[in-house]
Amino acid sequence: MPRIIDLSKSIRYNAEDPWFMRVKIKHKRHNTAKWLIRFLGLPFRLFPKDFVGWADDTIKHMGVHSTTHIDVPWHYYPTVAGKLAKTIDQIPLEWCYGDGLVVNMSHKLDFEAITIYDIQQDLAKTGAVLKAGMIVLIKTGRDKFNGTKQFADVGTGMSKEATEWLIDKGIKVMGIDQWGWDLPMRYMIQKAKETNNQHVFWQAHLVGREKEYCHIEQLVNLGALPPFGFKVWVFPLKIVGASAAPARVVAILED
Repeated sequence: MPRIIDLSKSIRYNAEDPWFMRVKIKHKRHNTAKWLIRFLGLPFRLFPKDFVGWADDTIKHMGVHSTTHIDVPWHYYPTVAGKLAKTIDQIPLEWCYGDGLVVNMSHKLDFEAITIYDIQQDLAKTGAVLKAGMIVLIKTGRDKFNGTKQFADVGTGMSKEATEWLIDKGIKVMGIDQWGWDLPMRYMIQKAKETNNQHVFWQAHLVGREKEYCHIEQLVNLGALPPFGFKVWVFPLKIVGASAAPARVVAILED
């Protein structure tokens, strides 16, 4: 039997998330539905025996980037190399399933960008062979901060050059187990201001202006995976016109 490892964080309200990304869910108890059915015309005397209604839930607020999600070209820029960028509902599903590969970058310090050399060194160490169509997962170990106030402000991050290198190797989908794909946002803002350099902010994301790719953010449990030898499923919600979508990302290992 195959073993399935969940790589997605739980969707719930968390007061420690940045205010603009807090998920809010209203849970409705079973007996609420009884009054709905009565309103629609069914007398209480005709309710099934011991009928208590049904539970229901409403997501009152959840941005498409609020939890484990996949970003698509439309998120990065309106066009890719001059052509209209794809939204989440336009991404080929073939991109969302494939052989997985884990690159271990857990040794990288906070605010230290991941380079091409870093990735090459890890591939040489594990013997993993990078092939077009793979889904490459970057393990930073920062998922341990998931749910804490520090989560958005710690971590390494992919460099522009490393992102381009993976795309040029035929990788359409890649992912990371920290808050974002780039270096932490507040850090990038601070460094851009300190250096007066307009090329500091969002370097890896903005690769998507010229090269088509998707990345997954806020993965968990990458430490439970081997470097290679497994499949990854990352099917997102089909939200028309969206720049991203929550996804239940799983890895499948054959015994």
